[in-house]
Amino acid sequence: MPIRIRPARSTTMVTFAAVCVLAPALPAAAAPGAAPAPAPAAPAAAKGGKPGTPGAGDPYFPQEGNGGYDVGHYDLTLNYQPKSNALAATARISARATHDLSRFDLDLKQLSVKSVQVDGKGATFTRKGQELVITPRKSLRKGAHFTVAVVYAGTPKPVNRPDIGRFGWIRTPDGAYVVCEPDGASTWFPSNDHPSDKATYTYRVTVPKGTQVLSNGEPGGESTRGGKTTFVWNERSPMASYLAMLAIGKFTVKKGRTQGGVPVITAVAPNRAGELKTIHEGTIKAIDWEEKVFGDYPFSSTGGIRVGVDVAFSLETQSRPIYGFQPDTATIVHELSHQWFGDSVSVKRWKDIWLNEGFATYAEWLWDEQHGGPTAKKTFDDLYKLPQNSPYYKDLWTARRTGDPGPNELFTLTPYWRGGMTLQALRERIGDKAFFELLKAWTKAHRDGNVTTGQFIALAEKISGRRLDGLFNAWLYTKTKPTRW
Repeated sequence: MPIRIRPARSTTMVTFAAVCVLAPALPAAAAPGAAPAPAPAAPAAAKGGKPGTPGAGDPYFPQEGNGGYDVGHYDLTLNYQPKSNALAATARISARATHDLSRFDLDLKQLSVKSVQVDGKGATFTRKGQELVITPRKSLRKGAHFTVAVVYAGTPKPVNRPDIGRFGWIRTPDGAYVVCEPDGASTWFPSNDHPSDKATYTYRVTVPKGTQVLSNGEPGGESTRGGKTTFVWNERSPMASYLAMLAIGKFTVKKGRTQGGVPVITAVAPNRAGELKTIHEGTIKAIDWEEKVFGDYPFSSTGGIRVGVDVAFSLETQSRPIYGFQPDTATIVHELSHQWFGDSVSVKRWKDIWLNEGFATYAEWLWDEQHGGPTAKKTFDDLYKLPQNSPYYKDLWTARRTGDPGPNELFTLTPYWRGGMTLQALRERIGDKAFFELLKAWTKAHRDGNVTTGQFIALAEKISGRRLDGLFNAWLYTKTKPTRW
């Protein structure tokens, strides 16, 4: 995700980008504004099996994600009224039990649940904080595929973090858009809201006629009836929940292809029309270059969306980033590099966020190096020599560890800049041939998967034939300024 920070230095400027089986017939979504049905008393577990855990085991976000099942597909039917911000929806979730499962949780904040079905039969449920606790009529056997349907409604609201501010469902003058990193998906649909459980998505979004809907993946058609239009979008590649995205409103849309043949869909709000050409052409140039450096583009299309309000950050929403401010080349390169580093190759635990942000930051430095700007080595040296009175000195050398920054400091400068410096230090140690081979091998080996820092270190050592634990310990797991590595 890029937050707009531009510390001026003698020869260059650095930016960083940060900063979201078909089911049987199911009940219709609740009408907007309808009073939610009272939640039943806390359900007892079905006989046999054991409850799934109310969390994915991530110490940074103990309540995010859930255990006991793996989601394969989300089918989200949403009816949205921009004027009132009323959302009425049905989420159909296809999943597989990973152990004999008597009860399981979904993450859902704010919104009211009307009913829940498991495999087409009514299930009991209760709310406990952000946990929607569901007990099916019968225990689900290990390996069994099952469907969950949740009918819910309400007025989604944004949430806040100390390191990035407001995110989640954000209203605009003519609609809304949603950016979910790190835990905002559960503010608008019930989910296993952790990047370790990736799934495919279908969106069916109904809005007043004349309003448009953009999302991840590919458009699946639209139809108008009774003054309302329904838009369908499909993301067929596995996706972390925080990368799920909607942009609702009025947009100017431009389509095209990269030189490598990747379809491009770019959209801007009417008051950002002057940015369309730059974003569209910049996307094509960035993807063509990044394919040469990182390997084949991992998704079926690309593009970008510029919303009509300015916010502090943009987000690498899968296949099609959302830009919260006018993006320059560095921001476009950063967000699109995330399609490889973060979106296709996703973290298993949030502490490894440098695998997303350090790599995207380094992509900016490589772009500069190969397009007439300072070398990545020059950028590294400038940051390394920052004086102690620099406002960024603490972020780099005393505040936190790059490879474990802390749950409230994921999107501070440390994982970005010091993460990028880690890669430059690695490049100098193992040489260009091994380094660039490593980047392509990493994205190819873990495409559509989840990774840890330990896996990256192991691959770097395998390709280079060197022991690298000292280098990574110095740059990732100490707060102090490395002097030897």
